[in-house]
Amino acid sequence: MSLTDKAIARIRQAIVAGELPPGSKLPPEPVLAAELGLSRNLMREAVKALVVARVLEIRRGDGTYVTSLAPDVLLSGLGGAVELLQGDTVLELTEVRRLFEPAATALAAGRITDEDLAEAADHLAAMRTARLDVEEFNRHDAAFHRTVGRATGNATLAALLEHISGRTLPARVWRGQADPEAADRALAEHREILRALEARDPQLAQAAALMHVTTTERWLRARLAAGGAVPATATSPSRSASRP
Repeated sequence: MSLTDKAIARIRQAIVAGELPPGSKLPPEPVLAAELGLSRNLMREAVKALVVARVLEIRRGDGTYVTSLAPDVLLSGLGGAVELLQGDTVLELTEVRRLFEPAATALAAGRITDEDLAEAADHLAAMRTARLDVEEFNRHDAAFHRTVGRATGNATLAALLEHISGRTLPARVWRGQADPEAADRALAEHREILRALEARDPQLAQAAALMHVTTTERWLRARLAAGGAVPATATSPSRSASRP
């Protein structure tokens, strides 16, 4: 472990121990360096690294603070990390989505509010209207699932799902471009998810979500096995495809 890594670990330890609670302002650099037994140079390097990791934030003219340490803040870097994954990882991420999303939808069925249901219904209606507009369809599709994720009441799960699901978007758009029936199937699958949520039936919600994700995964496996390649971008210039 490098000296910088040790410095980072020391600051993290202070946060975990409650010496630097969420939202607190760090002492002046010389004071904190002395308290933690670090040189000022190591302190600066450690702070820079923890700012990138969203553990600390620098407020110009005010000082350095511990962030809220909320899941959506700390996991915000996950999306960027997932985007940088190399190799054929889209199927692995699709499998992860299949494992997480049905369970999350079941959890949401028992906790979803009337407001969340209304919001999900609005996004489904917008998807129906925008079925020939890939960008608009995708925007409301993602928002539909984001609403369901939020309805779980589990911010960590919701953040994980959003970052994983977002990385599989090019593959889902690819299906929409290649399969003329994909949009109608996606709409039908979303309707079933919404109905299960409205019934507040966890088992039915889980089954509906599993069917939705599995349909896309099977299509993707078949196309990749046939020699297809997932497009690098998530939208079509023709704006004539929909996300499954």
